[in-house]
This record gives sequence, C-alpha cells and structure tokens, in this order.
Amino acid sequence: MPDFLTRSIDWLRRLFRRGTAPGRWVEGSVFSWSGVIGLHPFLVPRRGYRLYVPRGYARRPRAPLLVLLHGCRQTSSELAQGSRIAAWADANRSLVLMPEQAERANPYGCWNWFDARTIAGKGEAAIVARMIEKVARRWRADAPRVMVAGMSAGAALAAILGLRYPDVVRAVATHSGVACGATASPYTALPVMKRGPETDVAAVALRARGSRDVHVPLLVVHGAIDDVVAPRNGEALARQYLAFNGIDVPRGADTTLPPADVDTRARGSPETRTREWHRGGRPVVRLVEVQALGHAWSGGDPSLPGNDAKGPDATAMIGEWLLRAGA
Repeated sequence: MPDFLTRSIDWLRRLFRRGTAPGRWVEGSVFSWSGVIGLHPFLVPRRGYRLYVPRGYARRPRAPLLVLLHGCRQTSSELAQGSRIAAWADANRSLVLMPEQAERANPYGCWNWFDARTIAGKGEAAIVARMIEKVARRWRADAPRVMVAGMSAGAALAAILGLRYPDVVRAVATHSGVACGATASPYTALPVMKRGPETDVAAVALRARGSRDVHVPLLVVHGAIDDVVAPRNGEALARQYLAFNGIDVPRGADTTLPPADVDTRARGSPETRTREWHRGGRPVVRLVEVQALGHAWSGGDPSLPGNDAKGPDATAMIGEWLLRAGA
C-alpha cells in the first residue's frame, strides 16, 4: 500500500476513532548512492521492502523496530510466515521491516554478504541502513530499540550492519549466519560456510570499533548439525562481537572463545546449550546452540521449507533479545 494512502487511512481512523486498527503490511523501496555492489556494478542500488505495522499502532509511544532479513532461496513473505513474525509483532507492539533482495542482484535470492563493498558497509549494507533510517523516521520507531536479525545469508548481512552502523543498529541477532568479513573473496564464500572463517574476524571487529566505546549486543542461534553453515561460524560470530564490544578474545583465524559468564544446558527435544558474556553488568553476546537442528529456523512453521518445528522458538528468543537490548 503506498505511503500517502496509508497516512490518509491512519488520519481517518484517528479522526473518527473507529476501534483498533488491524495489523497490516506496507510496501516501499529505497535507493542509496552508496549501494552499488562490486559483483553487479551496473545494477541500480534500490531494494524493496515490506513493513509490518502491528495491530493498534498509533505512533505514540514510539515502538521497537525489528529488521528481519531473509535467507537464500527464500522471500520476505516466506520468512514472515515461517517465523510467525506478525503474531509476535502484534503481541509486542513492534514494527517489523523485511527487506527484499532483488532478483537481478543474486540468482539464488541471497544477500551478497561476501561482496567487498557490502562487507565494508557500502553495497547492500548501505541500502538496508538507509531503509532503516527511512522507516524509523516515518513510523516513529524507538531508536534505542532498533535490532537487525536474519536467517543464513540474511544473518550474515545483519552481522555486517551491526559492525558498520552501530549508531543505527542497537542490537543484532543471527540465525545460522556468518561473521562480517569471514571470507576474503566471493570465491571462497562456500568453503567458509562449510568450514568457518578464513580471516581473523576479531581483527575485523576491532578495526570497525576503532576508538569508540560501542555497545551492540549479539544473539547467535545456530544448529549443532547445520551442514550448510557450519557451527564454527556461530562461534566466530560470538567471538567477533565480543571483540567489538570491548572484551578480549584470542587472536587469529579460529573460533576460540573465552570462558562464558553463564553456561547452561537445557534438556529437552532438542537439547540446547546457552552461553552468555557480560560487560559492565550488561549482556553483550548470547550463543544458543541447538542440538539436532540443521539449517532451519528453530521452532518455525513446518509447512514451509527451511523451518524446524521441534526446536526452541527462535522468534521468541530474538524478540526477547530486542526488548532486553533496549532496556
């Protein structure tokens, strides 16, 4: 629905006070001059998006904004259905922004997380950052509660956004993702997915951090038997964001993690292990490893591919992380 029509409907509802407005999807697109990707330099740097406006939303008080990025061979609509994100948004009065990859940008519908310009914060990272700024301003989102989450390739782009735009993105959640700059070349993206980073991802984080004192907490959800994106990548993400948030980690191209402040195991079907690291009394990284989970959204709608109903509810975990990060 075009923005001008949405604004008119909202105005009329407020004028006549005709009950609670239902939740609805709004579509739009964003252009960014910095959004050109090296892999397709002649592609117009514009991407579309779908925004879910929750039931009864009236712009006051300001609401959290969750940005949810789909994976490869997946659309934003499919991720929305699989994650049941609209129901969560209605229950928690949260806006949900779902960017859509352009067909010409990647034949498999993947976000180009391995593109050098995107890794550096330009390319598709710049387009999505511009998208967040536009939506947050237009719909009066609460700036301290803007979080980017994603599945697989979307998780990899979410990790980039957290490092490159810490003034825009206040928290990150990755499901089956890869660390920012984990691959040195687009040609080694597949081996990195299978075996883990080929670079020192902590060094990437330290360069991104510079002299700033940043706080961008990260939630990592990863399946222990993921044969598409190896679990080592989840550990590498945790290590990268520990470094980014000012916690010392071993250096080198490995996934060694310091001892966690909290380390618990929850028995069930499947079993989970949760590790959490704090700084100054605040959580900075939570790593949730789900046993017997492959490359699928944990607790998702099993009627769609790429979802596993048996795992813990990833949508609930991500939502709780968003609300906690803005506390």
